[in-house]
Amino acid sequence: MNNSIPTIPTPKCEPVKSYKPESAERKDAILEYNKLMNKVVDIPMFINGKNVKSKKTKYIYPPHKHKHIVGKYYEGNTTHVHKAINSALKAKSDWESMDFYSRASIFLKAAELLSGPFRQKINAATMIGQSKNIFQAEIDA
Repeated sequence: MNNSIPTIPTPKCEPVKSYKPESAERKDAILEYNKLMNKVVDIPMFINGKNVKSKKTKYIYPPHKHKHIVGKYYEGNTTHVHKAINSALKAKSDWESMDFYSRASIFLKAAELLSGPFRQKINAATMIGQSKNIFQAEIDA
């Protein structure tokens, strides 16, 4: 049993980067954008902790490049929906039984990853998926 009282950090806004020409963040953003734009991401359904693929697939196109495929996802049917609902209800029960600090630590870790090593990947995905420029993606992502 954990009787400690952890300290939750004070929330702060992440500073917006400038993305000036020749800056490291701009080079990293362009590199990540090109990586994502030049591959087709396979996106299965995720049900009860498992990747699930159906025979029915659909393609994902960026709004600014209608003929360029950036992803493929699998369309679910009624059975998939029911399995996902049942799995979500079980997960809800598990989540509710966790203490506040354990739940908070999950979100804090996600924030740490998104503002650190995955920052340019989420920016690039936002730029491609929503036709945003880097400044808009930096704010929205």
